[in-house]
Amino acid sequence: MGGITRLAGLSALLIVGLVLAGARGQSAPPPPPSPPAGTQEVTVRGVFVDAHTQQPMIVLQGKSDRRSFAMAIGAAEATGIALPLQHVTPPRPLTHDLFLTLFARLNVKVSRVVITDLRDNTYFATLFLTAGGAPMELDSRPSDAIALAIRANAPVYAADRVFDKATLPPASPAAPGPRI
Repeated sequence: MGGITRLAGLSALLIVGLVLAGARGQSAPPPPPSPPAGTQEVTVRGVFVDAHTQQPMIVLQGKSDRRSFAMAIGAAEATGIALPLQHVTPPRPLTHDLFLTLFARLNVKVSRVVITDLRDNTYFATLFLTAGGAPMELDSRPSDAIALAIRANAPVYAADRVFDKATLPPASPAAPGPRI
C-alpha cells in the first residue's frame, strides 16, 4: 500500500510541477508566423558596390523561388546592414542598434518586414511591430526596416509584385536596380 501512496504522491507532484511550469511561461515557443499572402520570405544575400556606378546595393533572394532583386542604397544604410551580416559590433551603437535598445525598453518587438512595392523606381516597405501585445505597422524605407530586422532576427518578406517588377537576371546578382 505504501508503494501506491508514494506513486500517487509523485503523480500529484508531477502534475503540480507541470502546471507551475506552464504558469511561468515555460511552454513550447509559438510556431513561426506564416508568410503574408502574396509574399515570400527573402534572404539578404549581401551588400555590394556596383562596379560601374560605385553605388552600394543590397541583393535579396526569395527563399521559395530563388528570384533575386537589388536595391540601390546609401553608404550609411549599407554600413547599417553589412555590419550585422558580418557579425561586427561597432564600438558605439549605430542608429538601428539604438532603436532596438529603445524598443526593448518599451516592450516593442520587431515582428517582420515586408517590402510591399516598387513604384517610380522607389521601393516601399512596412515594418510590423508588436507593442505591449498589440500589433503596429509603420511605413519605412526598406533599408531601415531590413537593418532592424537583421538585428532583431525577424523575417523579411517581399511582395510578389516587387519580384515581378525588379527581378534580376540570374547571371548578374549585383546589377544596378531602383533606389530605395
